[in-house]
Amino acid sequence: MSLNRCEQMIFDYVLGHPEERHFWQDKVRALAAGASDEHAVAAELEGELGRYLEERSRVIEPFRSAAARENLRRTSLRNLAEHLLRMWAPPRPKRPSPARADGFSPSESA
Repeated sequence: MSLNRCEQMIFDYVLGHPEERHFWQDKVRALAAGASDEHAVAAELEGELGRYLEERSRVIEPFRSAAARENLRRTSLRNLAEHLLRMWAPPRPKRPSPARADGFSPSESA
């Protein structure tokens, strides 16, 4: 997974601050709980991360410096949202393998 500079800054900050990490772990798990559409959850989480970035860029370094240098509102946070979902969301149940035409599942043919 490749994160852009802004996403990496947020990720490093969250991992380096236990209270922030716990907050985001809980938020990711809550958003993912019971959701059937992973893309919709990632989009919602991206919005939450954008609001977090905007709020933090007013008061905390390194966000403030980054906001002064770059237009952070135009930065995509989708890769970070998807990465956090993979890291912290409960695993989704796997879909059953489709049956083959001969009646055996692919795992039975070995």
